Amino acid sequence: MTTPSTPAPQVAILGGINGAGKSSSADPILRIGMKMPIFVNADTIARGLNAFDPESEAIKAGRVMLEHLRDLATRRRSFALETTLAGRTYADWLGELRLSGYVVHLFYYWLNAPELAINRVAVRVRAGGHHVPDETIRRRYTRSVRNFLELYRPVATTWQVYDNSNGRPKLIAFNNNYFDTILDPDTWERFNRSAEDA
Repeated sequence: MTTPSTPAPQVAILGGINGAGKSSSADPILRIGMKMPIFVNADTIARGLNAFDPESEAIKAGRVMLEHLRDLATRRRSFALETTLAGRTYADWLGELRLSGYVVHLFYYWLNAPELAINRVAVRVRAGGHHVPDETIRRRYTRSVRNFLELYRPVATTWQVYDNSNGRPKLIAFNNNYFDTILDPDTWERFNRSAEDA
């Protein structure tokens, strides 16, 4: 429980489709900007379980990550995590954390087409990074945006959406716990349309 002398614990979520730039943003936003002490990443866990074939450990890494996140929350620690938001796994839990006194920050990284995500993942693989099948990226693309809008944005204390289509994140909309501010209405409209099935 927080008191006037103890600050509320924080949880920060880096969300967005594979290849959107979440991991690249972790250091400047989480470690430097927010001074976040802990960043939990299922891809890193999978590499720790099998450095030669991390994809083979993805399911186990996800379970390990969830268990660790729940432990951190039980101990009222501040932490950050990375997720595509393509699933519903964290939505209810983040709502519970907020009700328990956590401040929930959501940073969403958007790309204007699934093909752009596929190309970026291919570049990452050539550089030694992990692979995500093209069909998985296409399936997650719309679902991720829809889940942000319908499930995750409502439970966040603050949120920010960045268009990272050009490789330099551009803030297009945010909410600072009071009201939504749309900085780029045209891109925000395209972002919302990308939540619709093709």
